[in-house]
Amino acid sequence: MKQYIGDGMLLVTAIIWGSGFVVTDIALKFLTPYQVMAGRFVLATLLLTMLFGLKLKTLTKSVMWKGAILGTFLFLGFVLQTVGLQYTTPSKNAFLTAVNVVIVPIIAYLLYKRRIDRYEMFGSVIAIVGIGLLCLQSSMTGNIGDILSLACAAAFAFDIFYTNLFVKKEDPISLTIVQFITASLLSVVAVLIKGDIPTSLESEGVYSILYLAVFSTTIAYLFQNKAHQYTTATKAAIILSTESFFGMLFSVLFLHEVLTGRMLIGAVLIMMAILIAELKPSFNKNQSVKNVH
Repeated sequence: MKQYIGDGMLLVTAIIWGSGFVVTDIALKFLTPYQVMAGRFVLATLLLTMLFGLKLKTLTKSVMWKGAILGTFLFLGFVLQTVGLQYTTPSKNAFLTAVNVVIVPIIAYLLYKRRIDRYEMFGSVIAIVGIGLLCLQSSMTGNIGDILSLACAAAFAFDIFYTNLFVKKEDPISLTIVQFITASLLSVVAVLIKGDIPTSLESEGVYSILYLAVFSTTIAYLFQNKAHQYTTATKAAIILSTESFFGMLFSVLFLHEVLTGRMLIGAVLIMMAILIAELKPSFNKNQSVKNVH
């Protein structure tokens, strides 16, 4: 039952992040990418501290350094994605970022010699193909933006992998608090270096930042980090990859983007990838029963 609760929390996270595409699009009309990052992380840190402030008194050195690692990868992922977007198309940026689905099991194998589960790997590859059909609208010509987007995918993959590893021994909420504090500090430093301190604030921009801070950051990452206690890193990455599907759905509903047949095929493939990862235990169990008989 805990496994299904964890998978459900990850699905809610993916839905929230999907809606974040629409909200971020609105926010970027009034604020720079670095201001959006700093705003969402600082507000999310304050909110999380207000809700779970008592946990700050019980922070251990282990939680501090592990949370700092997660926060650094989180910040790097967003920075590389943002800067990469300046040199490549949004569709290619989204697709290349989503390659983290395939990178997660590779990290597990290279660093910890964990066997790559063939069902999860197969599901990861199908998810990537589906995301490609959802996002890619132009030719795959390489440039610095594509390289930065792939680096972003690696940063998010490390974030997912180490979150899955760390929450097995540490409190996920404490980890999230330190992760957000780290990402907030790095984001504020980036704003100061870029000289992006806002001189005026539009209400639409403020509302967008509030939504991103409360839902896309605080609630989404609490759900994600808690859910990692009950599932594998690769399965988590596959479920979170449905962010592309929900991003497409909300974009069609609220930004009036045109839905193509290729996008629908991509959505179906992503759903298939999740089913492959989800039904694997049942499949193996059925095979075992058949072998016994």
